[in-house]
Amino acid sequence: MIDHVSLGVRNLGASIAFYDEVLAPLGYSKLIVHERTIGYGKKYAELWLNLREERVPERDNGSHVCLRARDREAVDALYVAALNVGAADAGAPGFRPEYDPSYYAAFIVDLDQNVVEVVTFVR
Repeated sequence: MIDHVSLGVRNLGASIAFYDEVLAPLGYSKLIVHERTIGYGKKYAELWLNLREERVPERDNGSHVCLRARDREAVDALYVAALNVGAADAGAPGFRPEYDPSYYAAFIVDLDQNVVEVVTFVR
């Protein structure tokens, strides 16, 4: 079982502003703040942003993080929030029957080219 995931970012301040908005629909907030790393979560830090100034953002680098949402409305809200703060669209909210008939997800690309998915299962 996975406990937490980390994403490398070049500008921690810009990424904090981005993820504060993007993660709010999931009920995530900053729980741990250090000089070079920030931990987001509900009860404990599940998603970390780690400052990596030397990182060269590369689209399609293979990294992909998927976060679970409580319902379709949260998936939709995260997607809209992300696009409003500069994310690139990588897949609008909708059902993905190729994964599972109940799989409802959206995909965005953050400021550092990290692919972030949000999913819920509609039963």
